[in-house]
Amino acid sequence: MTVHPSLQNYADAWTHAVESIAELVQPLVEGAWNRATPCPGWSVRDIVSHVIGMECEMLGDPRPIHSLPRDLYHVQSDFARYMEMQVDVRRHHTSPEMTAELEYTLIRRARQLRNESRSPDTLVRAPLGAEQTLELAYRMRAFDTWVHEQDLRVALGRPGNLDSPGAYVARDCLLQALPKAVAKDAGAPPNSAVVFDVSGPMEFLRTVRVDADGRGSVDGSPSLGPLVTFATDWETFYRLTCGRVRPAAVADRIKVDGDTEMAEAILRVIAVTP
Repeated sequence: MTVHPSLQNYADAWTHAVESIAELVQPLVEGAWNRATPCPGWSVRDIVSHVIGMECEMLGDPRPIHSLPRDLYHVQSDFARYMEMQVDVRRHHTSPEMTAELEYTLIRRARQLRNESRSPDTLVRAPLGAEQTLELAYRMRAFDTWVHEQDLRVALGRPGNLDSPGAYVARDCLLQALPKAVAKDAGAPPNSAVVFDVSGPMEFLRTVRVDADGRGSVDGSPSLGPLVTFATDWETFYRLTCGRVRPAAVADRIKVDGDTEMAEAILRVIAVTP
């Protein structure tokens, strides 16, 4: 147990997801590490490198001094460059090197979690030199690790854990980001509502409401006259909102009722992860 119960849920979700990742990659032969994943530009090795790198940053380790190649097409922003550093520095590591570093990093992180005595509102390092609260850092590591676990499962043909503790954290993170996507990015009109009806291992109905001032919010109450209703399954929902698949590729798995133009505008901006 951590000292603060508000961190425990995230610690448990992260532990479940990261141990699943370790179990998935432990038996991989060398060639399997190069398989492409749904995460744009990243292989299995790259995903594991990213996980190792971010956990090292949670431990306070210094970032590697490394120059990125100029031909990485998927690196289009400062945020992407920041994330790519921990990945590219490990691009030529062998399978034993990867699994050994992952195991060692997870041992260190587990010890850190057991001994955690900081308050949830303690400010800690965030990407690009910013700061975030410890609670947000825990939450984002649980979310990020679960999504990357799913990337690996897709790449390796090992589906599972769509209803694990990390899935619940991911659901809440993704829903929290939807109001901005609907109200600001897609431009849903004031005093409108957009409903997301999601089925499968993670089942929920949420309404994004746009108030008279154009601000969005989300709640669990149904809307009597929504502008748009999306019905889809949880796997499709998370893949869309995490930018793992384009709407056109899963059109047969999304049922849309209502304003088709607004529905298309929302689907264009529904990928809410950086």
